[in-house]
Amino acid sequence: PTRPGQKLGRIEFRDVSFGYGGSAEPALKNISFAAEPGKTTAIIGGTGSGKSTIVNLVARFYDVDSGAVLVDGVDVREMAQDDLRSLLGLATQRPILFSGTIADNLRFGRAEASAEQLGKAADTAQASAFIAEKEGGMDAPIAQGGVNVSGGQKQRLAIARALAKRPRIYLFDDTFSALDFKTDARLRAALRKDTADATVIIVAQRVGTIRDADQIIVLDDGRMVGRGRHADLMKDCGVYREIVASQMSEEEAV
Repeated sequence: PTRPGQKLGRIEFRDVSFGYGGSAEPALKNISFAAEPGKTTAIIGGTGSGKSTIVNLVARFYDVDSGAVLVDGVDVREMAQDDLRSLLGLATQRPILFSGTIADNLRFGRAEASAEQLGKAADTAQASAFIAEKEGGMDAPIAQGGVNVSGGQKQRLAIARALAKRPRIYLFDDTFSALDFKTDARLRAALRKDTADATVIIVAQRVGTIRDADQIIVLDDGRMVGRGRHADLMKDCGVYREIVASQMSEEEAV
């Protein structure tokens, strides 16, 4: 039961279909699921299966063609953009960094974040070590577009920026792809503690990134073909088993 005005961050897709303008085939067909606060919902599927489209619809970069996306029971089309965006911490595969210092970039979603809060966000995002190596640390300059940091560093700064905002909903759209497996694992372990009360949606290519999620949604050609935990999907979902088999040997998959 939610109190009026209480912001929880529950997301529900209710029979959602959506197609990008000019595309013959819809990107998503009849998708229904709920992502709950305090839980991690992962989305996996092949290229073009519709994974990023789910994030785009939550953030309302596009509106659904039919069905509805709801946040705490309210259709996102009925929410003011600013109200919706204030609930979201978004980190994408190709994050945009701005010219300014590292601290400026991390404060982008929450200008009043303290130095201590920025430090904690950087720790969780596994970014502290490389920030410390830069001259000036948090005050080190970032070039326009982030051309003076590597792809993996850029992704970690984007994750730290989302964390510094302390939103109700985290959307990580293939944000872990440029990280090596060890950094990915450490980051996810820290993230779980740091986002314990929030709704977390992780879009990923790698099974290793999402196998511990509370629920995994498997997309294939815009349709939801599986939903459950890793062990359930290994039993019941052929598409998921194929993804796993293509990425790891049988022994690792158990």
